[in-house]
Amino acid sequence: MNVFKVKEVLQCPKLTAMPNLHHLVKGVAHIRGQTLSVIDLSLAIGGRPTQDVQKSFVVIAEFNRTTQAFLVSSVERIINMHWEAILPPPEGAGKANYLTAVTNIDNELVEILDVEKILAEIAPVNEEMDASIGHDIAEAEQEKAIVRRILIADDSTVARKQVQRAIESIGFECILTKDGKDAYQKLLEMAKEGSIYDQISLVISDIEMPEMDGYTLTAEIRRHAELKDLYVILHSSLSGVFNQAMVERVGANSFIAKFNPDELGVAVKAALTN
Repeated sequence: MNVFKVKEVLQCPKLTAMPNLHHLVKGVAHIRGQTLSVIDLSLAIGGRPTQDVQKSFVVIAEFNRTTQAFLVSSVERIINMHWEAILPPPEGAGKANYLTAVTNIDNELVEILDVEKILAEIAPVNEEMDASIGHDIAEAEQEKAIVRRILIADDSTVARKQVQRAIESIGFECILTKDGKDAYQKLLEMAKEGSIYDQISLVISDIEMPEMDGYTLTAEIRRHAELKDLYVILHSSLSGVFNQAMVERVGANSFIAKFNPDELGVAVKAALTN
């Protein structure tokens, strides 16, 4: 889990059981003035329920504009890694797993969880944009041609599909890529076939991705003569000043915190109508 998402780690407080809780939620805790559902992370990824809760820990983290609490048996350490050292899951891992990436630490394979997939299973989100956004874009098409195709880069299968469904709900086709490196290679291939601006209208990219993150992808796009004017929206479960500063530094056009389809739609409309 990215340390920028982690607010704190603490000994598991007293949990209160409540009726009709999701089976992955161990209980509810009052932490720092907030009432949080505590998700059993081991159980959520198909493992055994966490035992001896009183000796366990809770990781408080920010995901998709919400504060989440994850119950874990222990926290080992914090490790600084370059995104180049974070790799996609092995090809044979299948689609039913909860991996978004892997890395090697001290000759040991460490798995990085797709937390967005876990959260989507517990509390699914609306994935369709307001119909008025599609109508506004259609009206703008009467004044200028709009390429109804968007490239999406996201290492989370769930997040990628959420964006895809939102974009398709307003009549756009999506080109899906699994990380920044995959997206950049696809853009280079498309640029060889003809003007990139006749093939896609913009790029929507996650920030935290294996091999090449969204910041690096944006910087590479800006450095390439045939791609440099592409409109880039960075779309991340991280939010705050840290991201905004980096967005401006690498030259992205916009930053949207995950996941609100209407806000994403407004950003797409701004890209297409300006």
